[in-house]
Amino acid sequence: MKKNLKTGLAVLFSLIFQTFLFAQTTGTFLVKGNCSMCKDRIESTAKKNGAKTAVWNSETQTLQVEFDPNKTTADGILKKIADAGHDNEKYTAPDAVYSKLPGCCLYDREPSFIKQNASTPTEKKVFFVKGNCEMCKDRIESTAKQAGATTAIWDAATQKVTLDFDSAETTAEAILKKIADVGHDNEKFKAPDEVYRKLPGCCLYDRTTEFTEPNPHVHSDGKEAVAPKKDFSSHDEHFDKQIEGVTVTKAQAATAIDGKNAGLTFNISGKELLKAACCNLSESFETNATVDVSYSNAVTGTKQLKMLGLDQKYTALSKELLPEIRGLAAAYGLNFIPGRWIGGIQLTKGGSTVTNGYESITGQINTELLKHQDKTETSMNIFGDINARTELNITHVSPLNDHWNQSILFHGNGTFAKVDSNDDGFLDQPTGTQMNATYLLNFSDLEHSGWGTHFGINALQDRRNAGQMNYNKALDQSEQPAYGVGIDISRFQVWNKTGYIFKGKPYQSIGWMNQYTYHQQDSFFGLRNYFGRQNTLYSNLIFESIFGNTNHKYKTGASFLYDKYDEDYLSLNYRRTETVPGIFFEYTLTGARYTLVAGARTDFHNLAGTQFTPRLNFKYDFTPKTILRLSAGKGFRTANVFAESQGYFASNRAIEIRDNGGKIYGLKPEIAWNYGASLQQDFKIFGRKSTVIADFFRTDFKDQVLLDLDQSPQKMVFYNLDGRSFANSFQTQWDLTPAKNFDVRLAYKYYDVQADFEGGRREIPFMAKHRGFVNLAYATAKNDKGGFWTFDTTLNLVGKQKLPNLNSNPAEFRLPEYSDPYNTLNAQVAKNLNDKTRIYLGGENLTSTMQKNPIIDAKNPFGNYFDGGMIYAPVMTANVYLGLDLKF
Repeated sequence: MKKNLKTGLAVLFSLIFQTFLFAQTTGTFLVKGNCSMCKDRIESTAKKNGAKTAVWNSETQTLQVEFDPNKTTADGILKKIADAGHDNEKYTAPDAVYSKLPGCCLYDREPSFIKQNASTPTEKKVFFVKGNCEMCKDRIESTAKQAGATTAIWDAATQKVTLDFDSAETTAEAILKKIADVGHDNEKFKAPDEVYRKLPGCCLYDRTTEFTEPNPHVHSDGKEAVAPKKDFSSHDEHFDKQIEGVTVTKAQAATAIDGKNAGLTFNISGKELLKAACCNLSESFETNATVDVSYSNAVTGTKQLKMLGLDQKYTALSKELLPEIRGLAAAYGLNFIPGRWIGGIQLTKGGSTVTNGYESITGQINTELLKHQDKTETSMNIFGDINARTELNITHVSPLNDHWNQSILFHGNGTFAKVDSNDDGFLDQPTGTQMNATYLLNFSDLEHSGWGTHFGINALQDRRNAGQMNYNKALDQSEQPAYGVGIDISRFQVWNKTGYIFKGKPYQSIGWMNQYTYHQQDSFFGLRNYFGRQNTLYSNLIFESIFGNTNHKYKTGASFLYDKYDEDYLSLNYRRTETVPGIFFEYTLTGARYTLVAGARTDFHNLAGTQFTPRLNFKYDFTPKTILRLSAGKGFRTANVFAESQGYFASNRAIEIRDNGGKIYGLKPEIAWNYGASLQQDFKIFGRKSTVIADFFRTDFKDQVLLDLDQSPQKMVFYNLDGRSFANSFQTQWDLTPAKNFDVRLAYKYYDVQADFEGGRREIPFMAKHRGFVNLAYATAKNDKGGFWTFDTTLNLVGKQKLPNLNSNPAEFRLPEYSDPYNTLNAQVAKNLNDKTRIYLGGENLTSTMQKNPIIDAKNPFGNYFDGGMIYAPVMTANVYLGLDLKF
């Protein structure tokens, strides 16, 4: 393995060395423009005319280009940019071309760059100067100007400073000497050690790579300089340079914070999902510290997500930005999105955009399915564990022509073994099968016609059985002596998203999303029957454009939601139809260091009344590596008390609903405000990138439907909040890479969740105040065949939890006031044999942590004290699984 590691490093350094050895000529030039459209036009024109790279900055009005002087010249590139409509320091754009630019692109043409340059004999050069942050940038630029530079622009990404100076007044060496004297190594001088050590912590850049020799490739015209033949890869520079057909790119992070988003959003890639078994969406967050995954009961084995200290129902769960896990799908919907189908997940904490609806209170989790690949690829995944749970996933993604591509996704699973590891007579997990298939068809011709569309269709059948070991599902329920659970779910969806980008106005677009969902559940829990049917139609029309320029963007539109519910519980029938037309507007203001997103929507709910929902997100970059985010927003939803409480159906608790005059089960809708703040700090440790983020969120309910489990062990009582209900959530997370290919994620979470129940304020049950999280991931270097090993392990530490009051039960059927703390350990090792074959072996709950007696009075399931919903810890021993991934 050491030999392979050395070989890999030698190849990597050889490629980087060749990149700089045969480096292109670089130059920085003044080019006029206004907005992001100007940026796209300038950069694309430069690249079309020979530039290898081109980066235009609207604030400094400078274009930095890299090109092969044997193929083109700076003059040639600047001439073409002027022909496209942009004045620059060498050429003026034709008036006829300038006048036809979009309104937001009409920059001020006076004063002229050419006039300025003609009267100011300055010399311009580009040099490498080391630094880290915004403080470094200020120090480097101000020092250069004090040393005689007329202008100085330092870029953290490229580690280059561009200097303009009068050669009769000063020299490049004199300026760079002064920059070194204040603590910044550069290609000509090294900073004194005592000065470097006194820099602020965020400014302590990596000094292992030296640039002390002069740059031998400065051209006599003073305008272009070749990068020195050194490796600057210790900095977070993004390499995308092709060397004789070989492309070297920066590795994609498995989970990354979206630096451009005003909200606190995590982008979770497929790389993260491979760290665990990830058989479905509920298991996709086992290596993520933000979401808590817990079992809801010991009989049906379903998992639920919690975020910011509140149940899954307060988080908007979408697929392809369309509503997905809501209504009757709340209990089992996480099982309906297989892990191998997921192309990526966007997780937003706190209030999300108003364009996606009104139901988000604690955040949004959006899942994107596999699609849009450049080449045909068929993948197969085979999975099995020691409890006889098996899976087969087949995905096929292929382009049909230049504009059309398709995805065919198939999933089948089955659990066939009856397991009772704690000998209580009940199955630890249900047996059953699921068949799930999706077809996606995509069209994209944005460059020419401006149109794009996405079509999807999905069908699912999920059947599961649980209960006592001697339950015989072949017998009719009336003849059944044992306690059994049967759940049969059928689901069908069809959706379409169509968008158009206006010709000549890439900032202006219109999109229309539509989806129809049919969901049916037929189920029984012992002698308790529950049947539910839901028909949902969703439509959302969004128009996006700008005010003046792209610093002022807005979205506006209208939505419509239709839900028809028909539920039977025991002998009672509950029917309702919800129709919700809505309108919304959202404005985005982008400045040099800040982004403000302010939006509001009004929804006209036929049963809940008119609801106004404002939301605000603000991001401020103190430096490129120190980011503050603030958010505030409102959300509302209508509770589905039966579907969302199925975790307690496997008990003999009677359901009681206290009518409060509302039009949905006699209850009012739930309305809550959420406020949040987060601080992100990037820095380097061990010479590698590290990120610490701390966030605090508070949710205050104005109205809430409370589930009271404390009034009696034989009841679950629903009623509207009369008083206060709140959830405080604090989390701090540290992501670091202490060694190459070794990633560490550490997190601590604190929750304080309380509500005013009848009888006084109490903690919400089954919510640990303290949680700890450790994730370690290591990958070896690739060998000649593309093979490598990955090792992942996750430790969860869960503090004590408030438990429901069962004190009126006999002593043997009671629970303590608080549970004991516990921890779980998951681990996985995988071998990528090559780019097409991967085998993995893993284990869940390797500490075999188990809740003692998870089912109350399990020996008498038809008695008064039977309760399978009092779950706060795992109910199964260690599970070991084996999987195979193949690509064709």
